[in-house]
Amino acid sequence: MDQTRIAELFAADAQRAREMSCEDVGFYLDYSKQRVSVETLELLRNLARQQQLETWRERLFNGEHVNNTENRAALHMALRAPRAADFRDAGRRVGPEVHAVLDRMAEFCERVRSGQWRGATGKRITDVVNIGIGGSDLGPRLVCEALAASIDGPRPHFVANVDGADLHAILARLRPETTMFVVVSKTFTTQETLVNALHARAWIVSSLDIEAVSKHFVAVSTNQEAVEAFGIDADHMFSFWDWVGGRYSLWSAVGLSIMLALGPQRFTGLLRGAHAMDTHFRRAPLQQNLPVLLGLLAIWNHNFLGCATQVLAPYAQRLSLFVSWAQQLEMESNGKSVTREGRRVDYATTPALWGNVGTNAQHAYFQMLHQGPAVHPVDFILPVYAEHPYKDMHKKLVANCLAQASALMRGKSAQEVRAELVARGLEGEALEAAVPHRVFPGNRPSNMLLMPRVDPFHLGALLALYEHRTFVMSVIWGINAFDQWGVEFGKQLANRILDPKSDLPLDPSTDELMHKLQLRMR
Repeated sequence: MDQTRIAELFAADAQRAREMSCEDVGFYLDYSKQRVSVETLELLRNLARQQQLETWRERLFNGEHVNNTENRAALHMALRAPRAADFRDAGRRVGPEVHAVLDRMAEFCERVRSGQWRGATGKRITDVVNIGIGGSDLGPRLVCEALAASIDGPRPHFVANVDGADLHAILARLRPETTMFVVVSKTFTTQETLVNALHARAWIVSSLDIEAVSKHFVAVSTNQEAVEAFGIDADHMFSFWDWVGGRYSLWSAVGLSIMLALGPQRFTGLLRGAHAMDTHFRRAPLQQNLPVLLGLLAIWNHNFLGCATQVLAPYAQRLSLFVSWAQQLEMESNGKSVTREGRRVDYATTPALWGNVGTNAQHAYFQMLHQGPAVHPVDFILPVYAEHPYKDMHKKLVANCLAQASALMRGKSAQEVRAELVARGLEGEALEAAVPHRVFPGNRPSNMLLMPRVDPFHLGALLALYEHRTFVMSVIWGINAFDQWGVEFGKQLANRILDPKSDLPLDPSTDELMHKLQLRMR
């Protein structure tokens, strides 16, 4: 297929656009602009069967310890399942515990949102600062940004970076007496999170007093002892479980800042959408399964056609943080070079994910997508209905999205360019000099994913769709999508640099850099 042009596949099959599509949970996926034939798709499904995708899918949903290096289940689907669902970890039903935490969250959020819970001076909480990093930040931040128009509770803010400029910029806009902090750390030892939380506590104490901490801080953690030592009442700690990975955790108490801003009802809508996608992923046949199709097509482009990266182009300003969220989801999950059994792979695993919202992206890197020598497949994500009153602008947005996908696939030949320029009156040497610069190679693959609108239900479904896409790819590659040991090594070295007494050796370059920095920071 590497010599096949997608346009020729359309010419040979008038029904291609209809046949190469999939629809469920309100989403419509058109993958007809991929460089695949009917035979290609069947071979990819055979690859999925060879790698026992359906068996691994059941292991995932049955609570088996698919995270084998940490001997854990990966049961984030249980976080958004109805009360009656029967998800189990080691034979024990987890639903009652999940819904007990959700009920506590809802009761607490209603108290804050209604003004029943007040700060130490008796004033209402108007702003909530989520302090976390990675999965404890990106998911809640994305949801609050995407659904910002529906926020009717305290204004959400997010601090993640250990760079103090992040925290300082947020605190400069807030008042201590009306601000609440949600400290999100499973172990309550995450360096970036704890440093930010300690400085936030000092900010509260300096303006109010130490007793105010219990009225202005809550925790999302499993380490009650550390939470209480910080000054947070255990009654104001919300737990989650070791079978919840950080990048899959926004559906848990990690989403507390979401619920505070948007309310329990909208948070429930988010969970309902994700659960609907879970059900689709588990029940739909491979040929009509949205996560399976997206995963297999990504494998095809990356491992077979040699495309090194994957572009995400959501044509929705509200999804401006979707790419950042997806980068952690995919590259932290599948950025591995050994199989589950520890054998080194001899094939590429995750491509680099990147992108931005359209139409901004068109005026940034789309030049490279159209005319650069490398091919970068694109997932276009387009809401059908606008959530604003400017209908004419939405029509232009839709037109741009459809046009970019078409142009990437069709391209423009030298003959077509020459004919256009001749029609404009260009001729001779000037004509021939101009032609090469205006040729578009085309044959660039893309998916078009239509979603009804950016509302809680469909946003939840979209995020679950990409979670399951990531899992599909991990199964094909035979790797564990649920650990992240590469992240831990950098943490160890950072602690070594901060503690000169440590016996962990550093390299000569780092030693010299530390020396230079010490001289300049005096």
